[in-house]
Amino acid sequence: MDRRFVGLQRSTTGEGIHAVLRSAILAGRIRQGEALREVDLARDLGTSRTPLREAMSRLEEEGLLTRVPFRGAFVVEVGEAEIAEIASIRLLVEPYAGQLALARARVSVREAVATALEALRSATASQDAPASIDAHLQFHRLFYAMSGHGLLQELWDGWESRLRLYLSVDHGTYPTLQDVAAEHEPLAEAVLEDDVEAFGWELARHFTSALDT
Repeated sequence: MDRRFVGLQRSTTGEGIHAVLRSAILAGRIRQGEALREVDLARDLGTSRTPLREAMSRLEEEGLLTRVPFRGAFVVEVGEAEIAEIASIRLLVEPYAGQLALARARVSVREAVATALEALRSATASQDAPASIDAHLQFHRLFYAMSGHGLLQELWDGWESRLRLYLSVDHGTYPTLQDVAAEHEPLAEAVLEDDVEAFGWELARHFTSALDT
């Protein structure tokens, strides 16, 4: 059995294979830039090519996989400079997204933030790396989604897949995964207190490592 898939729930359906490959990528078992060869994966996962191709197409739609003509499929690579650029934009627009969201639906935003923080705590406590990444992204996504500003939502949609891959590496740099959740507590507190200025300050601290690359 390929060591990259040891301990992951095996399946022969497209949905199940997608979950296995996605977990392996986000847990760093399959590295950024690594080639994914259908014949090898079908053998290692004990499946046929049809559901495997379905799964790989979904990964491509999510921005985790790219296909290079005449070469094959590869896990997308995200460079530090690109992440720094995204962080510099987020530092400017995310406080605005939070301000708009709170102005439109203060109670709903507070509830969403509390729920997102709890999901992040749960995922990190259980050491579920893919779930922790999903919860991390959901925490920040909700401000764009609830802002009522279409272009802000488009900005988030444009960089989410890159952030997902970045977080697959970044989460591994924390002393414990629970520290990821703890880092979001001041952000949540600022929102719950309707303090947009503090939210901006906390975001600046939150993005420090990415901005310094």
